[in-house]
Amino acid sequence: MAAGTEGLQGIVMGPSQISMNVTDTTAWATAMNNLGIAPVGLTGPPLVSDPICVPAFEHGLGLMTGMAPVNPMMTGISLLRPAVPPGLSVMKEIIHCASCTLFPANPSLPPPAIRDRPPGCKTVFVGGLPENAAEEVIREVFEQCGDITAIRKSKKNFCHIRFAEEFMVDKAIYLSGYRMRLGSSTDKKDTGRLHVDFAQARDDFYEWECKQRMFAREERHWRMLEDEHLRPPSPAPIVHYSEHEASLMAEKLKDENKFSEAISVLLAWFERGEVTRRSANNFYSMIQSANSHSRRLMSEKAVHEEEMEHAKERFKNALAQILTGFEQIVAVFKAASKQKVWDHFSKAQRKNIDIWRKQAEEIRKVHSEELMGIRREEEMEMSDDDYEESPSKLPPVDESGKAISAGSIHWSVVLASQ
Repeated sequence: MAAGTEGLQGIVMGPSQISMNVTDTTAWATAMNNLGIAPVGLTGPPLVSDPICVPAFEHGLGLMTGMAPVNPMMTGISLLRPAVPPGLSVMKEIIHCASCTLFPANPSLPPPAIRDRPPGCKTVFVGGLPENAAEEVIREVFEQCGDITAIRKSKKNFCHIRFAEEFMVDKAIYLSGYRMRLGSSTDKKDTGRLHVDFAQARDDFYEWECKQRMFAREERHWRMLEDEHLRPPSPAPIVHYSEHEASLMAEKLKDENKFSEAISVLLAWFERGEVTRRSANNFYSMIQSANSHSRRLMSEKAVHEEEMEHAKERFKNALAQILTGFEQIVAVFKAASKQKVWDHFSKAQRKNIDIWRKQAEEIRKVHSEELMGIRREEEMEMSDDDYEESPSKLPPVDESGKAISAGSIHWSVVLASQ
């Protein structure tokens, strides 16, 4: 009984709330049993034993055996269902408010059905309210779920409650199925069974659509920034033609690092029609500077050809060394295949040696053919050089061929003079 007394210290009950004869022990015990608490304040032997009032109640643990009590109004729980091990039923506790009391439904009954959650739902439908439930009582009960922005109460024992955030709706849904009693009255107008469900509200859907549009705008903005970051830089604008710019372009055309940039500017000037009788000399000097770049390109080509020849020579020498190594390996396999040596190996060893010998011979054959191909190419190049150096072996050419040769000789003389 002491544990029951401590549990009632936080409950305020006025004298007007108890209107029964204390001497009627049966009525008093029934009332206390309906409220879910053990009878206190009576002298003498207990009217009803603990197992009758609260079955299997353990005062030391403060919970019912086989059930996990849940008080959604306790600090830190906030009406959210705690994690319960599977197979263990959950028993909701009684919720005491200043103006009313909420009794949980029978745990054996199925949970109340609820509709699908609308997008952006912040409004709940609350039905089954007592007829005498005022808006202040409704606000007192549901303000424990979160901040309420509006309550629209109807005369038919239901209302709509709109919360400030979406997660508060889940807390309000938890109260569905509770029996609500105003004060200690048992009148039908002062009792009701709450049914809390998701409600479709235009304001909620409009706010949800606004958020979706905002998210879409932000996504487009970040995608645009990413595309701009990955987009290659735009080419530099082409400067307008002037004698000063023409002299700068002529110098850039002589610079190997700035040649490509200067050529693009020169081509743009040609397309714009900047060549006039007055600016012809400037353009001629730029063309002459561009022509002088051909000698640098030819010398660069000669350097690369020389490097390629050295690389070919190194590759040929390395290939010859590899071929020599394979020749030695094949010689080892041939020596091992002689009769006086072959008879001492087992059958499995002979099989492996034969497989290795065939592989080595195939690889040697491939490398040998590759090396012979390189040597044939060198011989063909040498014969072509000899053929070009002997003019007596050249085939006769007609007059047109002589004209082409004369033109090429004249062009080479012009390049040498520059």
